[in-house]
Formats: sequence, structure tokens, C-alpha cells
Amino acid sequence: MKYKIVADSCCDISKECEVYGKVDIIPLTLTLEGKDYIDDETFNQKEFIDHVAAASDCARSACPSPQSYMNAYEGDYDCVFVVTLSGNLSGSYNSAMTGKNMYFEEHPEDKKKIHVFDSCSASCGEANLTQKIYELAEKGLEFEEVVQQVEEYSLEMKTYFVIETLEPLRKNGRLSNLKAIVASVLNIKPYMSATDEGIIIQLGQARGMERSLKKMIEYIVENTKNIEEKVLAISHVNCLERAIWVKEEILKMAKFKNITIADTAGVSTLYANDGGIIVAV
Repeated sequence: MKYKIVADSCCDISKECEVYGKVDIIPLTLTLEGKDYIDDETFNQKEFIDHVAAASDCARSACPSPQSYMNAYEGDYDCVFVVTLSGNLSGSYNSAMTGKNMYFEEHPEDKKKIHVFDSCSASCGEANLTQKIYELAEKGLEFEEVVQQVEEYSLEMKTYFVIETLEPLRKNGRLSNLKAIVASVLNIKPYMSATDEGIIIQLGQARGMERSLKKMIEYIVENTKNIEEKVLAISHVNCLERAIWVKEEILKMAKFKNITIADTAGVSTLYANDGGIIVAV
């Protein structure tokens, strides 16, 4: 089976992963005070973080066009697997699906199979799905088997995060003004997750970043089944030392099959903000 993996640019893949460099990344666009940042290899994280810190307005993200996805489906492949960030957080999934419909309207004779996975996650959660697709496809599984197993894997996977400030989520309509203001004044850092549908929820909170991260770690270890069979992925926004500390704290409590670390690209940098930590398992 000749296959291709496509993902949007919220997919933060660690260089430690086998799938790294083997995914066609379709960029979102970030806009702040009239300046566009394309979330591809040209994205300058430091410049963007500095701009966000200095700006009075909030940055916005725009999903890839259906045409961008349609173009990615071209080529001599038997099948294409597509991973997008949560459909409840972005239009990327709908865009990928529209691109699929456009592709087959344009190429009605093409027998290629295309499946779009709504990750119901983001960042390293998307990365985990691309790695799973790669592993299964490399084993020689048929298209339908890969789709079934990855969908099942996606339902079991959970995504967690702790961020320095709730402002990006507040400004983009993910949290109430009151919650964000109270958290800022009291130095409260919520540790958060997402529902099976990819909607952000708060699991708990603590005073200060380190305490909240420890609470999140405890929650992950207590609520993850078959830990030794699971790959845990960490992504961070410009805070490698913090990500390494999280990995070391996790290893004190549990032995996962593997733990990877990746820096974030543009979309996760926008929403998790400087110093943010995201974990998927």
C-alpha cells in the first residue's frame, strides 16, 4: 500500500518520532494587528511571542483552505490519511473534508482512498495519531484496518495542558472573562483537558505553575490505563527545561513505553502561550 500522511500545522511532532519529516504539513495562518504569520518552516516563534506580549489586540488563527488540502491529496498514492486539530476548536477538519469532496469531483476516476481523522485534540495529540498511522501502515495493514485502529486509539487518547496565562483562550472565546481575571490575580494555574469531542474543560487548579503541573502529572498517572504500553508526548512553548522537568517527574511515578518532547509550531504557540506545557497519552 502506497500511502501519504497529511496533517495541519497544529501537529507538533517530536524529532524523536519515526514519523518526523514524513508528514505533509498544511499550514494555518496566524494574524495579529494586521500582520500574517504563516505556520510553516518560516514561522519565527520568538518574534511571534514578543509580538503577542506587546500587542493590545489578540492573535487569530485561520484554518487552511479546502484547496490546500485538495492539493495535498494529489499524487500517486493508494490512500491518504489526514489528521486535523479538534473540529470544536478549528475549521481545519471541515476544510479537509471539503477538500476531499473537491478532489473526487475533480478526479472522479481516481480510486484513491482518503480518510480525515478529527483528532479531537491538538499539538502532541495530533502527533501521536500520525505516529500511530505510520506504525500501522508500515506493518502493511490495509486502509480500513488502519482507519479502525487509529479511530479506536484516538478515543482512548487524552490531552492535558497547563499554561501561564488564560488570556489567549479568553480572547478567543474559550473561557469566561471572570475565570481568566480571577486566575491571573490569584496566580491560579488550572490544569486542563478536553472531552472526547475535543472541547476544553478544567480538571483542577493550583497556585503557581509547578504545583499545577504536579497535579496534572498525578492526574495523568492515576487515570491512564496500561501505562507501560502507552506513548506519552509532551510539547512545550519555548520552555524545554520545564518540559524535561515534567518528563522526569512523570518517570518518578510511572514507566511509559516512551516519552517524547517537541517544541510547538505557531498554532499551539498562540493558544498555549509562552511557557505552556501540553501532554497527550
